[in-house]
Amino acid sequence: MSSVFSQTVKRLFDIAVSFTALIFLSPVFGLLAVAIKRDSPGPVFYGGNRIGKGGKIFRIWKFRTMYEDRKSYEGPRVTAKGDERITPLGKWLRDTKLNELPQFYNVLKGEMSMVGPRPEDPSFAETWSDDVRADVLSVRPGITSPATVVYHDEESILSSGNLLQKYIHEIGPDKARLDQMYVRYRSFMLDLDVILWTFLILLPRIRSQTPPEELLFVGPISRLFKRYMSWGAIDLIITFSSIFLSGLVWGKITPIATEVKQAVSMALVFSIIFSLVGTLMGVNRISWSKATTYDSFRIIPAWLVATGIATYVNWALGVLPVGLILIASVVSLAGYVFLRNSKRMAIGLLSRTLKFTDKAERPRERVIIVGSGRTAEHIAGLLDHPSNVMKYQVVGIVDDDLMSQGMDIYGKKVLGRTKDLCVLIKKYRAQVVFLASHTLDMNKEIEIADFCAENGVKAVVIPDIFGSLQKLSASNGDDQLAYSQLGNANLRYAGLEGGVSATTEEVETNH
Repeated sequence: MSSVFSQTVKRLFDIAVSFTALIFLSPVFGLLAVAIKRDSPGPVFYGGNRIGKGGKIFRIWKFRTMYEDRKSYEGPRVTAKGDERITPLGKWLRDTKLNELPQFYNVLKGEMSMVGPRPEDPSFAETWSDDVRADVLSVRPGITSPATVVYHDEESILSSGNLLQKYIHEIGPDKARLDQMYVRYRSFMLDLDVILWTFLILLPRIRSQTPPEELLFVGPISRLFKRYMSWGAIDLIITFSSIFLSGLVWGKITPIATEVKQAVSMALVFSIIFSLVGTLMGVNRISWSKATTYDSFRIIPAWLVATGIATYVNWALGVLPVGLILIASVVSLAGYVFLRNSKRMAIGLLSRTLKFTDKAERPRERVIIVGSGRTAEHIAGLLDHPSNVMKYQVVGIVDDDLMSQGMDIYGKKVLGRTKDLCVLIKKYRAQVVFLASHTLDMNKEIEIADFCAENGVKAVVIPDIFGSLQKLSASNGDDQLAYSQLGNANLRYAGLEGGVSATTEEVETNH
């Protein structure tokens, strides 16, 4: 979901909920106003300055919960359990969070949102670091937030002395951390999760419990939608479409003695079977945007089981030809695999396209990769990613394998051997050299490093991760040997004992 679209959805949701709440809660507002007036002299509402999006100061509205006297205004900016400034009714309003209801008006005005970092007192916000300020003030503050859920009983925590010190040095920083996490992971589903947790902690039997962070930021609604409903709905559409289209083609060849309504109903039933079986067998738990090729094969067992169930049900009811069901299931499998891998396929196509576009306007650094092992394969794939393909152009690979000379490996041409590397760097005007070969002796690596340094070429040493893993397996539990081997790999990464100023920061690693 794009940022503009998600912000629009969030704002429309805020307007709809706050407007509806103000209308339906207006009788409650009236009753509480009368109760507050009878409880103690003073105004019904309390308005305090808070810092909002972009650092703008606004006035937050709450039902008054303190006595209207000088002590209330001159005391600490935070309250603790048993605070003498709080009225008897105010204590109940705070415990039930009803004192926060007027903030629906702030939401309707656009000063606040339903979910977002709780708006802080400007004096406390001055203690924030620059990164906290940048994150927290980049979004509208909210009526509730993950930090609100975690610290729903904040007044009890602050029941001891030194209120301000404890808040500024302990609670405040942790709330800021939670607010930063919200800004990082924010989504409409997360907002619904936070609202759900907010309602749950108001229940007497649950309010003493605090959900763990992993459930707070990836809660029940997010899990239900992302892990079950999203792919379940897509699989449902794929299966239904496959059966329906297969039925149309089958009907052109051999008439089907089944009414349209029955055929559609059975197609829907079979769609549900495929979706449920896939969910039960864990296909929904695969993050397909970061899946491997092996993960695609995990669909097949679920597909076979679902096909067997669907075929048996259809045979028992005799609605559609068995052959039609089998053909439709194969088409469905193709649809499952294609859609789940469509992002990776699109990235590959985009990478190929970007290589041949805007070459003049987007100058790229020319790269030579030294080596042809698994490390070189991963570097080549990383540089082919759309995030890097417009920054780097791999002109070829240098390797000592005689059988590879003149061949293409990993989609790159083998330019020659390492003994010719210095000549090849000049010939192809290379600006970056990735040393991904771990068979070169130290003297050769130092020679390459010195040549690169003299000619203004960046030398990047890639650690032998795969070799280190193999040595770890071969060490048979010798922890000291394993540590030594990893240390050697890190030494190479750090730069050939000081011979190379190596870095991988030149390449973005969001592959």
